Amino acid sequence: MSFAGKGESQAESLAEFLAPGIEASDVPELAPLLRAGPLVSSFITLFRGSDAEVLARLLVLREIGRQAGEMPRWSPEALRAHFAYLDSVKLETVLKRLRENALLSIAEDGQYQLSDLGRNAVAALGMLVRFSAEEDLELGFLTAQLAGLQAVGAVSAEALGHLLSKLNELAWHFEEAIASGSEFRIQAARRRLAANLTWLEKGTAVLNTLLADPDVPFELATVAQKIGLAQSRLSRADAAFQRALNKIESQRVTLGAFGISSSDVAIWLRTLAAGDLAALAEGTVSPAPGVAFLAGGHELLDRAELLLSDETQRLEADTRLPPALAAPMAGVAEKEDLRLLEHFTGRLSALEEATDLARAVSGGGFPSASYRLSLLALLADGEAAGPTGGAIAEFMRLPLSVHFGAELATVNQDEIAAISSGSVSPRQRLE
Repeated sequence: MSFAGKGESQAESLAEFLAPGIEASDVPELAPLLRAGPLVSSFITLFRGSDAEVLARLLVLREIGRQAGEMPRWSPEALRAHFAYLDSVKLETVLKRLRENALLSIAEDGQYQLSDLGRNAVAALGMLVRFSAEEDLELGFLTAQLAGLQAVGAVSAEALGHLLSKLNELAWHFEEAIASGSEFRIQAARRRLAANLTWLEKGTAVLNTLLADPDVPFELATVAQKIGLAQSRLSRADAAFQRALNKIESQRVTLGAFGISSSDVAIWLRTLAAGDLAALAEGTVSPAPGVAFLAGGHELLDRAELLLSDETQRLEADTRLPPALAAPMAGVAEKEDLRLLEHFTGRLSALEEATDLARAVSGGGFPSASYRLSLLALLADGEAAGPTGGAIAEFMRLPLSVHFGAELATVNQDEIAAISSGSVSPRQRLE
């Protein structure tokens, strides 16, 4: 099918691919392709047929385009001389096919030249061939395409969507490599990331320029922000690779006294052919578990005697439930001992003048003093929330002000060497 012959035949052919009752005009996604009919037809011309026919057409079209700077027009004799390595009949067939589908045109003087459509096709093919030598030609091609569209102010949401899709695919690939736990997959993914860093940086520059425009359409800005998030994920991938490799390094086993690790052995095994690997595994892997443990006949005999004894059989046959037992009485729940707190509350409530911390908490040795000091720390925070009833609530409501200093005061008594400087004062004395 060729878009050059538009009309009822094209509509009938396309209708075969649509659901019953659906017209081509009802599918808005088809509109851009139908408008680009001549361009689509040119690619159909180039790529229809066998591999040899496609390569011959591409060869002739690219060579004419590559020489267009010095030879914008070609006579039939010049074409036959330049493509002398091609069969003359096949060459005429290729030229006829390119000419009939508007990729080549013939001037009034009978000389061949590239048409505008052919020049566009050659340029697109040249860029694709250029990036095919790299590991991720899609990312380089899409970034270069986006930079070109941005330079002429023709960036589209579709072009941004293609780049976003490629970035997400790379991110998923890297995450799968890390999840696999394979050192070789992680190393390969890390090399792939390093090979694409240049394109990621160029894509970031294009996005920064695009988002800096206050008049950028909302649809473009939304996709551009998603691309920025995807690039951010990729920029953190190298650190994730390093963490995964560090984890593998901590689990690596060193063999012998020569520093050979399990990774070195794995790398060496990967260099061997399948036959060599099979030879190494011969005699070391058993298709079924070995039965050497059956050699100990006396151990089996002892176990068999135990299982076949009358006592064992009687116990196994007895399936009666054990007799019922009365549930033990639950004891009284242990009550928290708050006597020290209650005594300290009464001691502080009788306080009539300011006193230092050492004097307020001393008595009963270090454990008791430490407990009292922790209670004063709670009391120092006047906004602290506490229970509404009980000994603790009564303590928290004491009208006292507690101040802690930054220095230590020497005590050297009652098991206390030093204590934070500070004071405890009744609040009514401070007013």
